[in-house]
Amino acid sequence: MAKDKAPAIQVKTYASHHVITQPNPLKKVLHRAEGKDLDDPIARAEAALAGLSGEFKSWMDTEADRLSKAYAAVLKTGFDDNACEEMFRATHDIKGDAATFGYPAAAEVADSLCRIIEHAPDLEKVPAELFEHHVNAIQAIVHDHTKYDSVTVANELSRRLRRVADDYLVQVNRDRPEHLEAILAPSLVPGDQP
Repeated sequence: MAKDKAPAIQVKTYASHHVITQPNPLKKVLHRAEGKDLDDPIARAEAALAGLSGEFKSWMDTEADRLSKAYAAVLKTGFDDNACEEMFRATHDIKGDAATFGYPAAAEVADSLCRIIEHAPDLEKVPAELFEHHVNAIQAIVHDHTKYDSVTVANELSRRLRRVADDYLVQVNRDRPEHLEAILAPSLVPGDQP
């Protein structure tokens, strides 16, 4: 059997440059699948997520309880390194998981709380009510998620908490420009809107 001759390199010449196009050597080894045999990884992922969606509520309950325990430890021992780190991790996990699990307002509140923990110069001087309101808001969003009007209330609550937290952080970081830039930057939380 005669070998197919490789296509030649094409050169197009223009006044100021040349465009060289090399043939794709992989075309010979590429296998085209029939339309009925195509695998759709996105559809598989969505189906897998739908299969797990019944677990989302219990996972969010677990994460919210973890945050409550971390906050209780902070109230008991103060912001020592271990308590502060556990509270930040619990909050950060909620921030990352909540939107995927169907709790975008909880993700927004967790983002706001993470920002306080990251950017407050002295956590001991942060008003206790600011922490308490964030933790309670996450608990309420997670536990009351099934109520009809709770989405609107949760979205408004998360926006107001973010505004209060940002106002506080701007005030206490007025002499720390590197923190102000991060505080004034828009949120990266999915679904978060200014």
